[in-house]
Amino acid sequence: MSERYWRVVQWATGNVGTRSLRCVIEHPRLQLVGLHVHSEAKAGRDAGELCGLAPIGVKATRSIEDIVALKPDCVLYMQQGANFDDICRLLAAGINIVTTRTEFNNPASLDPATRARVEDACVKGNSSIHATGSSPGFITEALPLVLGSLQRRLDLLRINEFANLAPRNSPELLFQVMGFGQAPDPRRDAGRAHHLRQSFAPSLQLVAEAMGLSFDSVEATGDVALARHDTRIAAGLVPAGTVAAQRATVTGIHRGKPLMSFKATWYCGTDIDADWELRGDGWHVELEGDVPLDVAIRFPVTPEQWPRVSPGLTAHRAVNAVAYVCAAAPGIRTTVDLPQIVADLGA
Repeated sequence: MSERYWRVVQWATGNVGTRSLRCVIEHPRLQLVGLHVHSEAKAGRDAGELCGLAPIGVKATRSIEDIVALKPDCVLYMQQGANFDDICRLLAAGINIVTTRTEFNNPASLDPATRARVEDACVKGNSSIHATGSSPGFITEALPLVLGSLQRRLDLLRINEFANLAPRNSPELLFQVMGFGQAPDPRRDAGRAHHLRQSFAPSLQLVAEAMGLSFDSVEATGDVALARHDTRIAAGLVPAGTVAAQRATVTGIHRGKPLMSFKATWYCGTDIDADWELRGDGWHVELEGDVPLDVAIRFPVTPEQWPRVSPGLTAHRAVNAVAYVCAAAPGIRTTVDLPQIVADLGA
């Protein structure tokens, strides 16, 4: 990539957005020129202070007009939910977007009218938008495409994601949102499977089509395992007989057989009433084909380190993609469209 500097706006400062903000400020080729926030408490505050750095003279705003007026090269869009009015306004104003929103991993998955609206905005502004992150993103697109480059026949790609949640002191998330420590609820299982299907099926389909393959259909399932005994975790108690582990699987079917699958297994204890594989935090990727592969990726960090490390899994790839997206042709650009993302780690 060129040695030029890219003028960047960070949009939203949640867990991932805050890490992204700090990375932009510290990046050798990116210049933070603006910060968009949603809460009144953050408006007007210095961007550096919001991510634990010294003040840098960039004040947070809640106004999209302020952001458009800055004429940045790129917005790192990391809010909860996709506001297509804002997205299209930014693109039409000539501002590229890198986002961690999963709606844009595969443009074919968008509602046709919405896709046309976004693409029209890209044409008007000569801009592009790209979605990436860790999962989906790196583990469902970037890595499978690299591993697939060794193949001349692919029989099956399996991606397994593991998360041991026992060390995480997040009672509201684990017990109320995710349903750990609660009685089994088939509706929650079905909802979790549906959510993963919406998030991961387009990403897997993108990879399949890039390899000249396709899915006849996509299946999604979800189930749980129960604690055999009372289990004490950092967030509290998981009583015996309640949900201690959750699993959801999204599978793309090709010619009547599974071709690609993504399985997420999250657990709060290993003493469960099911014979599940429970690895430490990380991914296990298997390819069956003419060059069989078995790849294990683990995160060798302590529970105390995890809050500091985990946001980077999603934020860093997005930050590293900025220069590539700014240089891309107008439109919704996928992992297949862009060159391999190489991190610029220079001083």
